[in-house]
Amino acid sequence: MKTEAAILVNTKQPLEIVNLEIPILNEGQILVEILSTGICGTQMAEIDGLKGEDKWLPHCLGHEAVAKVIDIGPYNSKFQKDDKVIISWIKGSGVDAGGCSYIWKDKTVNAGAVTTFQRYSVISENRATKINISDEMNNILPMLGCASLTGMGAVNNVLDAKEGQSIGIFGFGGIGLNALLMARSLKLYPIIVFDTSEKRRALAKEAGADLVVNPSENHQILAFKERFPAGIDFMLEATGNVSVLENTLEYIKNLSGKLVVVGNAPANSMVKISPHQFNLGKSILGTWGGNSNPDRDVEKYAAILLKNRDLLANFLGETFKLYEINMAIDQMRARTIGRPIIGF
Repeated sequence: MKTEAAILVNTKQPLEIVNLEIPILNEGQILVEILSTGICGTQMAEIDGLKGEDKWLPHCLGHEAVAKVIDIGPYNSKFQKDDKVIISWIKGSGVDAGGCSYIWKDKTVNAGAVTTFQRYSVISENRATKINISDEMNNILPMLGCASLTGMGAVNNVLDAKEGQSIGIFGFGGIGLNALLMARSLKLYPIIVFDTSEKRRALAKEAGADLVVNPSENHQILAFKERFPAGIDFMLEATGNVSVLENTLEYIKNLSGKLVVVGNAPANSMVKISPHQFNLGKSILGTWGGNSNPDRDVEKYAAILLKNRDLLANFLGETFKLYEINMAIDQMRARTIGRPIIGF
């Protein structure tokens, strides 16, 4: 059996659409039909060579999707055929079966425990979570595999935010949107979004941001600091920009302010921060996927997304076909869309 796939052959080059020979399933693996998949900043970093030397080329990509189980490997008791699942890079219950490799012509194409830029994919069973959703939701919910678990989890699990607390979100891509939706669900106030993209600021306002700020405009930053002279409770950094990370500690309160870092900075980046910020009682927190557990959190986060389906349709925009994936990547790089979705 073969599958069409978009693979990375060389960094800083467009993905290539190829046909891969699917391997026989091993213990703890499932074969799924990808129904829709999102493009994440992590894949952009891999494509652009920002994560350092890539020793696995050529390889498959993608780590968030809605899919359907079509075959099951030996000794698998977690799923049945035709189960609809959310595919995620974050581990849930089940066997951690590791990655696999496909054959393309006479070449081996590497793949991790989860890849989604292809019609059919071999997945480790602990990277899939069963979900009951209608087909009309297929193109809205792939973010549950990454952006939702990370963005919503960062607010709910890592910051442990409570009603009435204030939050700033730096970067309004998929993670920023999900962080905002969780903040709104928890009744945080005010919710402030910082983004240099005019379109993304407009989307943030539509999504319920109480204030949007263009950080490239100094007068808007000064106005923010004048409005909140004591700072705000929380900041969430989702840009991967080191200079942003270095400056955001100035925006949070003394004694209790918390900054959670979600964005992926380029390989070998270093951050320079004055220790005085910590003497003021401020904290920097890291997170691995929002400290989310797919088995516990997917259904809860899905309910929040489904309440905002009209907003999501506008944020995600048109659904691309696999052969249009490089166009989608270019639009994401230009930040003219929130999060591209590839539909099969």
